[in-house]
Amino acid sequence: MQQKYTQSGGVRPFGLSTLIVGFDPYTGVPAPYQTDPSGTFSAWKANATGRNSNSMREFLEKNYKEVAGRETAKLAIRALLEVVESGGKNIEIAAMTKDEGLKQLEEAEIDAIVAEIEAEKAAAEAAKKAPKEKCDSR
Repeated sequence: MQQKYTQSGGVRPFGLSTLIVGFDPYTGVPAPYQTDPSGTFSAWKANATGRNSNSMREFLEKNYKEVAGRETAKLAIRALLEVVESGGKNIEIAAMTKDEGLKQLEEAEIDAIVAEIEAEKAAAEAAKKAPKEKCDSR
C-alpha cells in the first residue's frame, strides 16, 4: 500500500516506517520486518525505528545474540536504555509468542530487568576500576 501511494500521482506518500512481526507458518520462527516510506520492506533479526534508532541499531548489531523469553526483553531494554535517560519509567515492552500471542510486560517486570542491567553495569565498572593483582615472580 505504501508503494502504491508513493507511485501514484496526486497523492501524498506515507512518511513513516513500521516494524511488523509475525511467525513463519512452517517453522514457527518469529519474522520481524521493517517497511519504509517508499514501500520497500526488509527482514531483520533485531531492529529499531524512530528517534535515536541509529544508536539503538548500532547497539543491537554489537550485542545481538539468539536468546528467548526474558533475555530477549532484557536485550530490548538494554538497547532502549542507550537512548532513554529516565530508566524504566518511559519504557513499555510487549512480547509476542506463537502460543501466547501478545503480552504486555508489567511495570514491575521492566523495573526488575532495569535494576538487573544497572547492577551488571555497576559490577563491570567496579571490575575495571579494581586494582589488578601483581604476580610475585620470585
